[in-house]
Amino acid sequence: MATSGELDCRRCGACCKNRPDNPEGFVWYIEVGEDDALLGRADLVRKLVMRDPAGVPHLRLAADGRCLALRGAIGASVACGIYHHRPSVCRTVQPGGELCRGYRAAHGVS
Repeated sequence: MATSGELDCRRCGACCKNRPDNPEGFVWYIEVGEDDALLGRADLVRKLVMRDPAGVPHLRLAADGRCLALRGAIGASVACGIYHHRPSVCRTVQPGGELCRGYRAAHGVS
């Protein structure tokens, strides 16, 4: 996973968990693009992908809102179990960027 100065994705993982300011429990969280490599892996699709009512694929979330592909403890040591096959939307979060800072703040990761 990428690093940027003091922000190390391998110690964070905040962007891989639904934000606590989601009172509705929004489950259609991480959309998988139809061209994303993940959809070409039937084994990963069976384990990690669900479709919304319109048929759009999304990564499954655990009961606590974490992406099922996330390994480790948020804010301590994490890894993406599908890093090379992660959806394009996951690739948009950049270390230190606005999305990164927002997720870190929401999950109390300093």
